[in-house]
Amino acid sequence: MSFLALLFALLIEQVRPLAERNPVHQAMRQWAHWVSRMLDAGRARQAWTVWGLTVGAPTLLATAVHWILMGWLGWPVAILWSIGILYATLGFRQFSHHFTEIRDALDSGDENQVRERLAAWQQVDASVVPRRELLRHVIEFSALAAHRHVFGVLAWFSVLAALGLGPAGAVLYRMSEFVPRLWRRQAAVDTEPSLLNSEALSQTASLAWRRIDWLPARITALAFAVVGNFEEAIDCWRHHAQAFPDDNDGVVLAATSGAINVRLGGEALRPRAETLQTPLGDSASTPGREAEPGHLRTMVGLVWRTVVMWLVLLALLTLARLLG
Repeated sequence: MSFLALLFALLIEQVRPLAERNPVHQAMRQWAHWVSRMLDAGRARQAWTVWGLTVGAPTLLATAVHWILMGWLGWPVAILWSIGILYATLGFRQFSHHFTEIRDALDSGDENQVRERLAAWQQVDASVVPRRELLRHVIEFSALAAHRHVFGVLAWFSVLAALGLGPAGAVLYRMSEFVPRLWRRQAAVDTEPSLLNSEALSQTASLAWRRIDWLPARITALAFAVVGNFEEAIDCWRHHAQAFPDDNDGVVLAATSGAINVRLGGEALRPRAETLQTPLGDSASTPGREAEPGHLRTMVGLVWRTVVMWLVLLALLTLARLLG
């Protein structure tokens, strides 16, 4: 059932991608805003309650609907529910248009357009970055976007679906990733002290996100190693992941570096004035070749091979359950 839900969700998303501003994501924003403003009291212990309600309520709702549909209407209707949840929580088209626009601008030699698109995508200052560094940053952001929008969702979805919880894992991962970003942005734009999120709430959300992303990050890194250069990816993971400021991002980026033999890491892009922090901090560089336009095509191939591997694994597990 997980295989069918994932397959159809990816196909639908390719044909009709979810709009950037859509009712589902808008409801998530409103829910997170409402909970934080109603319950955030600035205490660390209470911050965990606020985060748990914000993330846990949609996750439990997804599970409850799945069980009700399974019990009353049968698995075909439950699959439709899982397809809808996956369609809203994962997908290449939620980030790939940025990558495509940047790649097209590189192919046409319009470096200013590349800088503008990268700055708009990540809210950073890319005005004075050398061309090679532009390519390096595009690869880094693309690898992390593929992990967070596709493979991280797949990992938690597959684990919890195997336990009979339906699409709960997809909701858990997406809300856990979405909430700290939203609350940071809310703190950046709100000017009234009464509307600001507390520091305790922001730290709690970030800590919870790192814990939930721990396993998916390593699954993604292993998958990149399997479909890429395995020995180099594992070696780079072991010896260079700790060079990045964020442990989970470091694992993904180090494995990506070894899998496609490209140098990643180094000086980070500076954030724009209206943002609170840069997406990636300064780090030491991994070994590998300097980034070239060909690495963008290699990155695309790496991601799609990983998707195919996921589909094959889920198909085999589904077949084994049916035969068993």
